[in-house]
Amino acid sequence: MRRAVHPAMWAWLIAGFAFLYVPIGSLIVFSFNESKLVTVWSGFSTRWYGALFRNEQILDAAWLSVRIAAVSAALAVVLGTLVAVALARFGPFRGRALLSGLATAPLVMPEVITGLSLLLLFVAMEQACGWPAGRGTPTIIIAHTTFALAYVAVIVQSRLVGMDPSLEEAAMDLGAKPTKVFFVITLPLILPALVAGFLLAFTLSLDDLVIASFVSGPGSTTLPMVIYSKVRLGLSPEINALATLLVLIVTLGVAAAGLLLKRAERTRERDTRMVLEK
Repeated sequence: MRRAVHPAMWAWLIAGFAFLYVPIGSLIVFSFNESKLVTVWSGFSTRWYGALFRNEQILDAAWLSVRIAAVSAALAVVLGTLVAVALARFGPFRGRALLSGLATAPLVMPEVITGLSLLLLFVAMEQACGWPAGRGTPTIIIAHTTFALAYVAVIVQSRLVGMDPSLEEAAMDLGAKPTKVFFVITLPLILPALVAGFLLAFTLSLDDLVIASFVSGPGSTTLPMVIYSKVRLGLSPEINALATLLVLIVTLGVAAAGLLLKRAERTRERDTRMVLEK
C-alpha cells in the first residue's frame, strides 16, 4: 500500500526545484527581450542571438572551450578508467592507498590550490626542460584532465565494484585473454559509467573558471573567462542568449546519451535472455 505524501513535502520539493530552475527560466525568457536592459521586458525579439553570432570574441572562446573540454574529457575517461580498474580489480598491492589518495585528492582540493600548484609546476617544468613554452591550450587541457579524471575514476570504480565478476571469470575459463575479456565483457558493461564520466568531465571542463585562470595565457581565453570579464562590466543580453544556447545543447546531449544508454541496456538484456533460453 502506498503511503500518502504529506503536503509539506510537496511544498518543499516544489520550492527546491523552483529555486534551481526559475532563475534559468527567467534567463531564457529575457534572452528574447528586445530591450538592451536585461531586467526590463519590452517585447519579443531574437536580435541578441544575431548579435551573439556576430561576436567573434565569444564564438572563438566558445569553440576553444568545447575543444578543450572534449580532449580533456576523453583523456580523463582513459586515465580514470585505468585507475578504476587497478583499484577495483587488482586487489591489495603496494602503493594502492597512495594511488587511491592521489586519484581522489582533486575531489576535495580547493580549485585555487589546484590552479596555483599546477601553475608553479608548469613554471618549474619550463625552467627545467623548456616545456611548456608559456601557458596556453595544452596547459589548460592538462589541468582539466588532472581534476576530471578523479570524477571518472570514482564513477567507473563504483560500477566495477557492483559488477558480477563471474562473467569475466567465465570468459577467462573459456580461454579468453585478459585483454579480450576487458574489451568484450567488461567494457560494454561499464559503458554507461564511461558515458556518465565523459559527460561529467566535459561539463566540469566547460564550466571551469578558477583553474583555467591560473594556467591559461594569451590567446587561450576560455568561454567562462570571457563571460566573467563581461559580467563584471555589466550584464549583456548576448550573455543571456549564450546561456540559453548552452542550456539547450546540454539538455540535448544528456537526452541523447540517456536514449543511447537505454537502447544499449535493452539490447544487453535481450541478448542475455537469448543466451539463457538456449
